[in-house]
Amino acid sequence: MEVVIPAQLAGHAEERGRAGWLASLPAAIEACRRRWSLEVGAPFEPGGQTAWVAPARSPEHGDVVLKVACRHDEALDEAKGLREWNGDGAVMMVATAKVDETTTALLLERCEPGTALSAFPGTVQDEVLAGLLARLWRPPPFSERFRPLQQMCDLWADECEEQLARRAGAGDAGLLSEGIELFRSLPASADREVLLCTDLHADNVLAARREPWLAIDPKPYVGDPTYDVLQHLLNCEDRLVTDPAALVARVAGLSGLDPGRLRLWLFARCVVESPRRPELLEVARRLGRGSRR
Repeated sequence: MEVVIPAQLAGHAEERGRAGWLASLPAAIEACRRRWSLEVGAPFEPGGQTAWVAPARSPEHGDVVLKVACRHDEALDEAKGLREWNGDGAVMMVATAKVDETTTALLLERCEPGTALSAFPGTVQDEVLAGLLARLWRPPPFSERFRPLQQMCDLWADECEEQLARRAGAGDAGLLSEGIELFRSLPASADREVLLCTDLHADNVLAARREPWLAIDPKPYVGDPTYDVLQHLLNCEDRLVTDPAALVARVAGLSGLDPGRLRLWLFARCVVESPRRPELLEVARRLGRGSRR
């Protein structure tokens, strides 16, 4: 079969030095097609940044989705997380396989009609995401070991410091230092730990027939549930810039979270994201140092 590579996937692979993986992708897709006897369609567009994803037809499972992904740290436990959730609020995993040392494949339930939650107003997104998270958050399972959120936060804080060190006069040094320190310290002060998605936002929630909405593309860790709404907040760009405190209050209320703690997490995450998105420093300032505790 002729393999079409979405431009977004190709561009991201080139930027991250994954040209070799990209060159091997057609052979990996063909191996998956043969392994599961699939009829594979054209990939979804614009697609993702680390995986080739397309509708497929399986003689055993019917309509499915084939996801052929570059193995990377954040998504290392995607299959384990989907197995643990077993379709409860998240897309069902049908099968998984290690193609080679750099590539993992998943067969997933196909969401139809597959409309992304991002097509709906922000207030609807808030409510749907809060409802899904209430189901996805569960005590860390004994059957599987998931990495702690602390591990990811330490890594991101280190990367942020390295990026800022290469940029003289990147911003308010006190604000930056405070945010990075907080990002490192918050995971340890959580009063409970649950299985997290860590990347749940409106583009990763699709309309389906089995349930009205299903989460896709989780990056599971174990830690503070307050962290899990942050990516949604960052994606609500207009509301985030206009009134971040009001956005925090609304999402915390819907999700049963402490708004003060969520405000701390959002402040810290905005700082850590600021080398890539400088406009988030102003959001951090607006959240105000007076809210720290």
